[in-house]
Amino acid sequence: MIFTALEHILTHISFSIISIVITIHLMTLLVHEIVELRNSSEKGMIATFFSITGLLGIRWIYSGHFPLSNLYESLIFLSWSFSIIHMISKIQNHQNDLSTITVPSAIFIQGFATSGLATEMHQSAILVPALQSQWLMMHVSMMLLSYAALLCGSLLSVALLVITFQKNINIFFKNFFIKSFLFGEIEYLNEKRNAFKNISPSFSFRLSLPNYYKSQLTRHLDYWSYRVICLGFTFLTMGILSGAVWANEAWGSYWNWDPKETWAFITWTIFAIYSHTRTNRSLRDTNSALVASIGFLIIWICYFGINLLGIGLHSYGSFAL
Repeated sequence: MIFTALEHILTHISFSIISIVITIHLMTLLVHEIVELRNSSEKGMIATFFSITGLLGIRWIYSGHFPLSNLYESLIFLSWSFSIIHMISKIQNHQNDLSTITVPSAIFIQGFATSGLATEMHQSAILVPALQSQWLMMHVSMMLLSYAALLCGSLLSVALLVITFQKNINIFFKNFFIKSFLFGEIEYLNEKRNAFKNISPSFSFRLSLPNYYKSQLTRHLDYWSYRVICLGFTFLTMGILSGAVWANEAWGSYWNWDPKETWAFITWTIFAIYSHTRTNRSLRDTNSALVASIGFLIIWICYFGINLLGIGLHSYGSFAL
């Protein structure tokens, strides 16, 4: 009873904090000069991470197994995975370019898990025999971490395509990414332009800033998209291999062409093609981004679409539970 109460408390705390975080994040796009707002957003994501970690830990303790046995738990873990990516990006890059993707993704997924699923699906149940294995944590965690990373990288590729081909980009959309990825360079260019004006008022600092911003923005999007997708592709490969070993132990065969397995293989193939396009200079940028954008849809079919049907050997993760 105590564990259940703690679980509900942590669920509402994490969802409330991340809702505040995304509000603050949107405010920083309008008033970027207020550093305290951005710092509050980062602290909020750290608090969200620990809240979700506590939630998963409590479910692990009172259920007696790693909390990845149903759709609700997998969605919570997926939200936790986005917060992990957010924090890793923050450590590697103080500006945290990926917050534009990770924060909305985390709140959307946790919001759906908390409010979009039936209450009965929130309950932890006894594991079916096929899931009573030490491979549960290895296989499912690798798959969900790969989904989070691949979705994040694919969304960056979608943004790259929109910015590249759309001539009249919505002002808010453009500012959303420019302020998130290029704020430091914008300050530098503004300082240089003001310096030229102070030296010679009649001198015109003729630099096509919109074109420069667009070029630098696409470069940043491509840079982060490639690295996050590479990370996700590694996790996906590990998840599929560990799943094959587990399938051999549980069902006597490494591969059964189950719908989930088939779409996981299609997902792996799409991002293998993406990796190949990166080795060819003529196929980089827009071509590789197009492949990654297709992968974005394939991931949702693999993860969510199959669960809607509730068929195959992986039906224990369906909506019917």
